[in-house]
Amino acid sequence: MNPNNRNSIKVGSEVNVVLKQDQRSGNLTHGFVKRLLTNSANHPHGIKVMLEDGQVGRVKEIL
Repeated sequence: MNPNNRNSIKVGSEVNVVLKQDQRSGNLTHGFVKRLLTNSANHPHGIKVMLEDGQVGRVKEIL
C-alpha cells in the first residue's frame, strides 16, 4: 500500500504521519485517519490527512 496514493488510505486507517513542524527531523506521529485533505489521486510527499485528534500531516506509512 503506497502512502502517496489517495485510494490506499481510508477513513479509520491506522497510519504514521509527519507533521509540518516535524518535516526537518522526520519524526512520525501515529494515529487514525479522520479526514483526507489531499484532493488529487496522488502526491509525491504523501497524502495529507487529519488524524482523529485533529493533527494534520502527510502519510508516510500505512499500518
